[in-house]
Amino acid sequence: MWKSSTSAARGGERPCGEPLLAVDDLHVEFATRQGVVKAVNGVSYSLNPGETLAVLGESGSGKSVTAQAIMGILDTPPARVSGGQIRLRGTDLLRLREDARSQIRGRRIAMIFQDALSALNPVFTVGSQIGEMFRVHAGASRREAERRAIELMDRVRIPGARQRAHDYPHQFSGGMRQRIMIAMAIALGPEVLIADEPTTALDVTVQAQIMELLAELRRESDMGLILITHDLGVVADVADKVVVMYGGRIVENALVHDVYRAPGHPYTKGLLESIPRLDRKGRGLSAIEGTPPNPLALPSGCAFDSRCSYRQDNCVTDAPPLYRIGPTRGSACHYWREVLDGSHG
Repeated sequence: MWKSSTSAARGGERPCGEPLLAVDDLHVEFATRQGVVKAVNGVSYSLNPGETLAVLGESGSGKSVTAQAIMGILDTPPARVSGGQIRLRGTDLLRLREDARSQIRGRRIAMIFQDALSALNPVFTVGSQIGEMFRVHAGASRREAERRAIELMDRVRIPGARQRAHDYPHQFSGGMRQRIMIAMAIALGPEVLIADEPTTALDVTVQAQIMELLAELRRESDMGLILITHDLGVVADVADKVVVMYGGRIVENALVHDVYRAPGHPYTKGLLESIPRLDRKGRGLSAIEGTPPNPLALPSGCAFDSRCSYRQDNCVTDAPPLYRIGPTRGSACHYWREVLDGSHG
């Protein structure tokens, strides 16, 4: 449920019961020679069974670091979770010992990584790599593991799965390699699947096929899907909720149709306006001017201040909370009303 405070929103729409996954006030830091990088600063969101949550933002916004913290695969050191909770059906994963956490990884929470070619081992066949999930985690025999690997390759629509199970990663196209990664991720029937930029470097047609496949797998198993991307256009047809991150914080959360109808934060508005549209044929693409803030020296006010056309004097000094701007959405902008109605104060 929503917090009782009328000034701020946390994590989007919340059901009365405990969600499948809840990230609450998460903080992640990196120790560097130049100082401490605050990569994630108080991020909160929730995910329910059968739901797709899209986490959007440009490189360095903290979206992938948050996902790695959920998976428990941050390099420690230099990374450190300095605060918050990550609850899977009510159990705080950050309080578990590493051996207990490793039992959850892959079985209950799985992740599809951005670069499938780097994630796959080049010297083993794809069938053996998928089958290893069953041999290591389910004690399956080599023959049984191979059979189940072929079934999974069929399920993610790899043609000629029985023959291609004996091929190596470099013998597959980028789209097919991504399907192999999806097969490995869903092998043990996870409750939560995190897809980190799963369509990067794929052509538009293959992107659509991968997104359709992920949506179909989510419907079949009622798993929760976290889709990490920088492209609002990719998530239009598959996401239920959207979280937009900037400078390590959430700047907007909303139901997906609310974001497309009327964005509530200047950054979200800029992302939407940068998407090519058929009804704007012949017009140049819009771009957000400037660059993201240095994570080593985040501003005391709004992190988007220097790039924002809505900025006022208080934006420089006062960091906006995540204002509750509707029953199911929040915006970290002092001037969210002006953003919603398209005016500039």
